[in-house]
Amino acid sequence: MSDFVHLHNHSHYSLQDAACTIDSLINATQKNNMHAIALTDHGVMYGISEFYKKAKKANIKPIIGVEIYIKFEGSRFERGEKNTGRKKSRHYNHLILIAKNNIGYKNLLKLTTQGFTEGFYYKPRIDLELLNQHKEGLICTSACLAGPVASHLLNGDYEKAKENTIILHEMFGEDFFLELQDHSMSEDQAVLEGIPKLSKELNIPMICTNDIHYIEKEHAVAHNILLMLSDPNQKNDYRTLRYNTDEIYFKSGQQMKDLFGKFNGAIENTLAIEEKIDLSLDFEKFHYPIFPIPKESSAKNLDEYFELLSREGLDKRFKTINKNIEDRFNYEIDIIKSMGYSGYFLITQDFINAAKKRGIPVGPGRGSAAGSLVAYALGITNVNPLEYDLLFERFLNPSRKSMPDIDIDFADDQRGEVIDYVKEKYGEQSVCQIITFNRLSSKAVLRDVARVLGIPIPTVDKITKVIPSKFGRVFSIEQSLKEVPELAWVKNSKDESILNLIKYAKILEGMNRNASKHAAGVVITPGEVSDFIPIASVKGDIVTQYNMKELDSAGILKMDFLGLRTLTIIRDTIDLIKETRDEDVIIDDIPIDDKKTYELFSKGQTTGVFQFESAPMKEHLKNLKPTSIKDLSAMNALYRPGPMEFINDFVDRKHGRKPIEYLHPLLEEILSETYGIIVYQEQVIQIANKIAGMSLAEADILRRAMGKKDLAEMKRQKTKFVDGAVENDIPKKIAEEIFVVIDKFANYGFNKSHAVAYSFVAYQTAYLKANYTAEFLAANLSNEYKNSDKVTILLDDCRKLKIPVMVPSVNNPSVKFTVKDGKIIFGMSAIKNVGVNVVVEIERAYKELGRNFTSIYDFTSNVDTYIVNKRAMEGLVLSGAFDSVKGTRAENFISIEKALQFGQKSKQIKESQSDSLFGEIDEHFELDEPELETIEEWTNKYKLAQERIALGFYLSDHPLRKFQAEYNSFSSVKLGDPHSFKDTDTVRACGVITSVKTKIDRSGNTMAFFNLDDLSGSCECIMFGRTYSEFGKIIEPEATVMIEGKLESSGDKFKIHANEATALSEVAGKLTKKIALLMDVEEHDGNTVKQLKKIFNENSGSLPVIIYVKVEGKTKKYIIGQKVNINNNFIKETQKIIGDEAIAYQTF
Repeated sequence: MSDFVHLHNHSHYSLQDAACTIDSLINATQKNNMHAIALTDHGVMYGISEFYKKAKKANIKPIIGVEIYIKFEGSRFERGEKNTGRKKSRHYNHLILIAKNNIGYKNLLKLTTQGFTEGFYYKPRIDLELLNQHKEGLICTSACLAGPVASHLLNGDYEKAKENTIILHEMFGEDFFLELQDHSMSEDQAVLEGIPKLSKELNIPMICTNDIHYIEKEHAVAHNILLMLSDPNQKNDYRTLRYNTDEIYFKSGQQMKDLFGKFNGAIENTLAIEEKIDLSLDFEKFHYPIFPIPKESSAKNLDEYFELLSREGLDKRFKTINKNIEDRFNYEIDIIKSMGYSGYFLITQDFINAAKKRGIPVGPGRGSAAGSLVAYALGITNVNPLEYDLLFERFLNPSRKSMPDIDIDFADDQRGEVIDYVKEKYGEQSVCQIITFNRLSSKAVLRDVARVLGIPIPTVDKITKVIPSKFGRVFSIEQSLKEVPELAWVKNSKDESILNLIKYAKILEGMNRNASKHAAGVVITPGEVSDFIPIASVKGDIVTQYNMKELDSAGILKMDFLGLRTLTIIRDTIDLIKETRDEDVIIDDIPIDDKKTYELFSKGQTTGVFQFESAPMKEHLKNLKPTSIKDLSAMNALYRPGPMEFINDFVDRKHGRKPIEYLHPLLEEILSETYGIIVYQEQVIQIANKIAGMSLAEADILRRAMGKKDLAEMKRQKTKFVDGAVENDIPKKIAEEIFVVIDKFANYGFNKSHAVAYSFVAYQTAYLKANYTAEFLAANLSNEYKNSDKVTILLDDCRKLKIPVMVPSVNNPSVKFTVKDGKIIFGMSAIKNVGVNVVVEIERAYKELGRNFTSIYDFTSNVDTYIVNKRAMEGLVLSGAFDSVKGTRAENFISIEKALQFGQKSKQIKESQSDSLFGEIDEHFELDEPELETIEEWTNKYKLAQERIALGFYLSDHPLRKFQAEYNSFSSVKLGDPHSFKDTDTVRACGVITSVKTKIDRSGNTMAFFNLDDLSGSCECIMFGRTYSEFGKIIEPEATVMIEGKLESSGDKFKIHANEATALSEVAGKLTKKIALLMDVEEHDGNTVKQLKKIFNENSGSLPVIIYVKVEGKTKKYIIGQKVNINNNFIKETQKIIGDEAIAYQTF
């Protein structure tokens, strides 16, 4: 047992204040042969659960505490003094509070919670009143220089320090201690003199602490860099320590004795505090809310009611219940009850079915829960696990005690309604959302540290862009330097800045950067949440202080309430179908063998189709030509890093181009639906069950061991697998080969339950698109109109599918996008400065008028111009909403003010008529409309530019459209598709410049920042002075250009450093060496060839023509003797015959 204990210590849960993880704190405790350690983060208990468990596991006594923020004078409800010209005061002090026992722990929960919910003002603060209410079971120490005692000693006010000491001593009695610290700072001296004096005068014991913020003394600079991360404009040298000391590290017991041995009891009393502590936290017990059994039910307890409800659901799901169904049902029921999860299932089914009754769309399932027959019977999921061979054990393994995990998708605009229902049912204070911590991954920490060190972005980009991810996990810095050849220059660098970058980034890697609200997580507790776990607020949202993982350990019921926009789009599409066609579509009842739907997948027309939208996926679908949900599920599972390499094999085996082979005949039953390739985790489990005779629960443990690469466990599992296989008469050599294969695929394998459930959602969206195309695309546009990149892609899809999208029109007003006569009517609330209230007013006026508006003056005389104001009118005109009335856009735009004045006069006359003595006489006075001022119509280029400003995107046309062939041929990236940016330094991008800003650089040269838009999205570009002097003349708004340059990445965003620019009108002539035509035997025939020959003859020239023909997933190349000339006629006529995207210019 050691003779000193550190009692004032911070971890990285003191966000951006401490550079110390829980692991490193515990490791340092062990290294220094100390038997106990405290965690006292600033104002929070974020790390307490992790700390407690890890300390216990390491045989270290965990001491749980908080360095609380306290408003020592005044109330926690005060928010600073308002006075003229002075900043509001945010004064607070620090105190260390340590839980002596379970009562103390409960009081810490309350104090840290109310610090956020009642006292938050810059920091989560309590006051003396609250501290006095919750003092039981707590030990208090006077803390650091910011404490209520030391701060007054520092200011030379001994009497005030004494007064505060007495207050705390009276409150805590023998559980109050005065705290000494010595960090070799001049400020420490006043405390080192004053605290012993107070101790002696008031007979209060002292302790010594070191206010640990990092582990090694050498980490002081890394810690300082962490402090600087939150200030993007910091100018200070990173070596100038903000805390003015490098002493706040984990000092040994001997170092502390050397510093404080002369202070009576300061060392010994740390042990006295440790000995006072008798705290045991129970992380085994579950804390479920009480689910009320209906009074009319015959069930006596939750288990009985759960089984009763499940049986009722099963009878509704199946007309006939055979032995297979009955056995599986009973098996699941027994396991769920034996594990104590009946209440969990009852709570889950209740809010899901309540949502359905309220008309809120709910997803068919998500994650492994779709593998449960009971979940299907209760309506929690909508996928029959027996039909798709889904495994219950993948969801709930009786051999592995852990909380169930059911994630649920709801329509994203109604998710809040479900949470409100849960709050109504269990109480507002019993429901809370969940915190999540954003960590400094290898890439993130390198970027952040580089910024503080002043290392140029291109240099750090060169490092981060080659750091790979495997199975969703980004490589660490150490692993990257060891395994990535492209980083050899970093590993071997002698450059001091690179050496420091790696050195400090490694120290900070993996630490918390900030906190945020989890996108979906919600907890439900039997009483107030803060009775069980502490609560915080993050950017105004009330959240738990423990994250998802730690909530599991604390036995708290957590759910993922996910908002899925796809469900909203499905709902809106169905509403539109009812409105436009008077058809009732019940999405769960649609046929799953619809020919048009699978044709859509096979053509790769999957823009807007859930999870099948990316360009590479579309190509794979064209090759696969799926014919079932199982095909879609397999493609969904394969299309991710790792298994992607097996897609071509999968496709070739499906179409008989490659043989389907099995290592053993027993594998055929398991792998036949995926053509002999292991795609799913469930297949790994089934193989272990079938080959080695393992139970499904044991096989799931094997799968998990493989995924974790636990070598010792793997060795045991391999022996068990091979021995079991030999007992089943399978040769040992074959058994070992099978084990090697499933070990490889266990990493790649995807959760089949999730893949199947989400493939149902994908199929539903594809069915709607194939059978109700206009309505589906209109619903997408209504839900995505704020995302201009997404709208651009959707509008391009409308064009390809020949679904007209009409410009907005005051004579066809609609809040959302809708459909009329097969055409999409623009949702006018998407126009800039035209909100829902404006459109509703236009709809009202249009309906009352009973006819079309004839002019802008007719319009303003019938609408309320206080609602439809000048800014709204400008948006309407620029977007084309007045194209259906008299005048051009230019004429109507210049007439807006006059039209509004006319409208107001008209309104006054109407009001005066209705108020007059003769108001009932059928007489109507009208103002004569002024004539529109005749001015020159805007050019198409200017009109489109204004349209884009009003809408955020081009609608009636796109400047890039006439350069479609150039765009397809010369662009190496699609600006809206991050996948296309990978594995490349230099890029070519074709697009239209939508904004330009210039500035003078340090050398006095003009440089430019401009936005480039293409048919998929947009990207920021930078052109430096030397380049701009050469190409600046074509860098102007609405210019269509090809940019060549280097990529710079910043997280998920990309910029292009432009080195060259060419007008798109000149690109084809400069670069083209051959013309390629892309054809498909399933879409084109001999007649197509005849038509092409005619066009070739009419456009004879000097460029060779190559035709690529797709036959059964393979492409054949044909070089024809005829040569052609590039011109608009050739392009236009050829596109008419073989499609807009079937022409490519080749540069070789």
